[in-house]
Amino acid sequence: MELLETSGVKFGTSGARGLVSDMTDRVCYGFTAVFLECALSRTGGRRAETGRVVLGHDLRPSSPGIARACARAVMDWGAEVVYAGALPTPALALYGLECGAPVVVVTGSHIPFDRNGIKFYREDGEMTKEDEVAMMACEVEVPEVVEPAVLPDVEKRARELYVQRYLDFFGARALAGMRIGVYEHSSVARDVVREVLEGLGAEVVSLGRTETFVPIDTEAVRPEDVKQAREWAREVGFDAIVSTDGDGDRPLIGDERGEWMRGDVVGILCAEFLGASAVVTPVSCNTAVECALSRAGGGGACGAGGEGDERREARDRGTLLRAGGRRPETGDRSGCGVEEGVTSDELRVTRGGGALSCAGDGRAEAGVVRVLRTRIGSPYVIAGMEGVETDGVVVGYEANGGFLLGSDVVRDGKVLRALPTRDAVLPMLVVLCMARERGCRVSEVTDWLPERYTASDRLKEVPTEWSRELIDRLHGDREEMRQLLDPGSGDVVMVDMTDGLRVTFETGDIVHLRPSGNAPELRCYAEAGSVERAQELCEGALGRIGAPGVQ
Repeated sequence: MELLETSGVKFGTSGARGLVSDMTDRVCYGFTAVFLECALSRTGGRRAETGRVVLGHDLRPSSPGIARACARAVMDWGAEVVYAGALPTPALALYGLECGAPVVVVTGSHIPFDRNGIKFYREDGEMTKEDEVAMMACEVEVPEVVEPAVLPDVEKRARELYVQRYLDFFGARALAGMRIGVYEHSSVARDVVREVLEGLGAEVVSLGRTETFVPIDTEAVRPEDVKQAREWAREVGFDAIVSTDGDGDRPLIGDERGEWMRGDVVGILCAEFLGASAVVTPVSCNTAVECALSRAGGGGACGAGGEGDERREARDRGTLLRAGGRRPETGDRSGCGVEEGVTSDELRVTRGGGALSCAGDGRAEAGVVRVLRTRIGSPYVIAGMEGVETDGVVVGYEANGGFLLGSDVVRDGKVLRALPTRDAVLPMLVVLCMARERGCRVSEVTDWLPERYTASDRLKEVPTEWSRELIDRLHGDREEMRQLLDPGSGDVVMVDMTDGLRVTFETGDIVHLRPSGNAPELRCYAEAGSVERAQELCEGALGRIGAPGVQ
């Protein structure tokens, strides 16, 4: 559709995003109209049985206005607008699944306030990348002048359903005796998070609430937020501090010291707590998952009581522990390493301390945890989850901490229904409950994990095309790749082009470059055997790339 193609608003890793100045009433109407037509075509020409479309938004200044333009498109399409108001994205998605209705969410997530976006859900779940392509090819009529609709009264059931989901599963006294700080900032989830935590028995202290939009990126936490969390922990005292990004689908979880946890580490904890038999995660996430879930349940080589000989030996020699502790060489699939041209890393992990082995049949077997690596972005994780054949629990998570539940979970006789979209509340509750159940501090719930640490940051205002050209250039020149990414880590032993450029050096250090799918930024992910080394890798690579003469 020409209007959308020339608008400057594009699909990224999670919905359509663009400058607010480009998201005119006509453009927002057009995106909504083509979504509804594509959703209609997937149901054989039938409108959703309810004849309704759920609409909600975040707390960005521009979001209510965009929602009104989207509502006009829904009304002109002949459907009823079910307005859920300002509510977390996963709550809106859950309500859509409950109602069997499509969902339109106006949110830019964590990107700056001068940008915004729209995320779409079919009546059966998130839009796929194939759906997005179909939308851009769809033709609909858009009025020359769009008259924004008056939004109806807020439907409160959407919020109530989301809150009750977690109160029912975890139980009214699950967090009794815990004191939790909630960094509220401008998150649309701030009041919902408080309600859930208090409903589970916790004492909640509000922190940093503001009506000015704050772009919290849970993958690249701002230095001021790192400092502030430590000060809150020192001055006020908490068992934990929790927060989310702007639309409430990515968590930020801090321990009693105010130290923020990495999102992909939280994902490993959630997979273990929920008894996952298959885990789907992007290639950028920490490689500890392949080892950690083989040692799940305490004890074993990676148990909290200490490292096993295999783990200690691998760490001491600085190699990457994955695929049975072997360092994968380029072109050698025997260790399940990813070589050039391979698009995913599929491992299956035996619970109870068994060695890792290559997946051979595409199914998750009983007693086996299968790990599937994908491109970055929830649509790819969801596609991977849908492709796993298992009678067990399928989960997914991203480096930003967003956790996706692909199967119903039964625990202590209580059922948690599947919610295959990013969610922030479930992972924060899992971490808190793990600490309660194990009788330890929040900082100690990761003690059983392998010592693999990650760091991430970004260069802002970097044109996406330049980032892609840089990656192509480095891919064709191993020596420049080594010198620019990290000249001190030795030779390059593995290159993974699944999503961007992910390079493993002979020391086991990893540096991964990738253009952001949401903004003109070049992201860098680094992994190493210590926090300091991971940070040094990330800062060093971005420093050399951003140096004069490189760009």
